[in-house]
Amino acid sequence: MGAGNLTIDLDAVVQNWRALDHLSAASVETAGVVKADAYGLGLAPVARALAGAGVRSFFVALATEGAALRQALGDGPEIFVFSGYMADDRDMISGAGLVPLLNSPEQITAFTADLPQQSFGFQFDTGMNRLGMEPGDLPVALAAIGQSGPRLIISHMACADDPDHPMNARQLAAMQAMTAPFGDVQHSLAATGGVLLGPDYHFDMSRPGIGLYGGEPFAKARPTVTLDLPVIQTRRVDTGETVGYANSWTAPRPSRIATVSAGYADGVLRALGGSDAVMYAGDQPCPIVGRVSMDLITVDVTELSDDPIQLSLLNTTQTVDGLARKAGTVGYEILTSLGARYNRIYRSAP
Repeated sequence: MGAGNLTIDLDAVVQNWRALDHLSAASVETAGVVKADAYGLGLAPVARALAGAGVRSFFVALATEGAALRQALGDGPEIFVFSGYMADDRDMISGAGLVPLLNSPEQITAFTADLPQQSFGFQFDTGMNRLGMEPGDLPVALAAIGQSGPRLIISHMACADDPDHPMNARQLAAMQAMTAPFGDVQHSLAATGGVLLGPDYHFDMSRPGIGLYGGEPFAKARPTVTLDLPVIQTRRVDTGETVGYANSWTAPRPSRIATVSAGYADGVLRALGGSDAVMYAGDQPCPIVGRVSMDLITVDVTELSDDPIQLSLLNTTQTVDGLARKAGTVGYEILTSLGARYNRIYRSAP
């Protein structure tokens, strides 16, 4: 039976993309971010579903991801690499026809020396201070344009999930100022949060990520995953008996404890132990008790009339963001932590 069934709803991924695409004008291209194995849901099946729905441009973090994506999609879609051009990237970028988003004068120098005929883009830092060129780097960027010019100029927003944050307007103004010397080159500023901020932030291309996979800040997103885990054993414990490592939970009454086949090796975060996290038997919540260990979770099922065969950790009631709040983290971490031992079931997209 393994560590359980992780069901990925590709129809929901596609519908989330279409909903975000609908928020932009027809002249704005809506791309898809599929880095980190499509946020943990599987690069090839997710990307193929999105390509089938009309996505023409994809974003990955690393050239290795881009090469795998090209193998999955074949020729046609453009694949942009956020990390730009790093050591040992030459053959992958050239062979897979990737478009690195160059982040520094040093990357520009190395890239133009190694692959002078290859398409490229630029990433600008508009205030996040993480990746990208700053205003003082623009002369180098302009000098590198050559005849073809950059395919795309992007930047990334720090606070787009907070619509009222003043950083949003500052980054918008910085993007407009930094890209002005580049004329008609396409620009992209908005990820999921930026799409929701409205048309001023959309420029020529948006690139939603977490919103495709059912996560905040896209409140209208359809959930994309369910996670059902098998129960190995159910035992009775008396009042005062303890459960799990470090005796971290003590039964306040005679109880029934289900031991579930999954743990932090499968991406069930250890922080869920000792929180108010629950698993579900149908509509009935059952508290996680004791510590989450590497392969096992213990759950109080005393309120159930029968011993369960399986329990659900992710579903339409407890979504990735709801579970993340109980672990003190974000939905991104829940999704990208999903382990390799699950039996992955894909619902096909149209």
